Amino acid sequence: MSLNVAGRRCVVIGPDGDREAVEKAEALRACGADVVWLQDPAAVRDTDVTDAFFVVSTPNDAALSRRLRGLADAHRFLLCCIDQPQYGFVALQAVAASGRARIAISTGGASPRVGAILRAAFERALDGRFAAFLERLATKRDEARAAFPDDAEQRRATMRAAADGFEAELRVCYPAWYREET
Repeated sequence: MSLNVAGRRCVVIGPDGDREAVEKAEALRACGADVVWLQDPAAVRDTDVTDAFFVVSTPNDAALSRRLRGLADAHRFLLCCIDQPQYGFVALQAVAASGRARIAISTGGASPRVGAILRAAFERALDGRFAAFLERLATKRDEARAAFPDDAEQRRATMRAAADGFEAELRVCYPAWYREET
């Protein structure tokens, strides 16, 4: 699932310099959210979050997370407590981005590190050339719409033909301990 946060008030709770807080605030801003970053978790007031659409809390602070969960239940905002999934309702995914493309990766909370490794691998593979390819496909789609305004099947055939020859490969290597177990 993806959320449209454009124009919505999103609150990030986490100290200045906290990598997770920085990444979450940047990602929300990139999606057009109205981001408020509360950098002093100890000073968070109930009113700071009650009118939020989405709240992301990065401190590993069970008391704060419990309090936020109670507020989320009462005020109906979405909540993500990083590394404390029992308090929130939203698990954030690692997202690889290249031009228009977004690939969301989730390990179901088992290993954020594996998610980060997969994200980095996809971002290396989906480089600037891939982004340019997608832009060219978007132009071809516009051209097909103009050329065949009343023929959906011809538009689909044109776009299928445009993607013919595109391939992707993925290679996975496992740690020695896992190879020895299996």
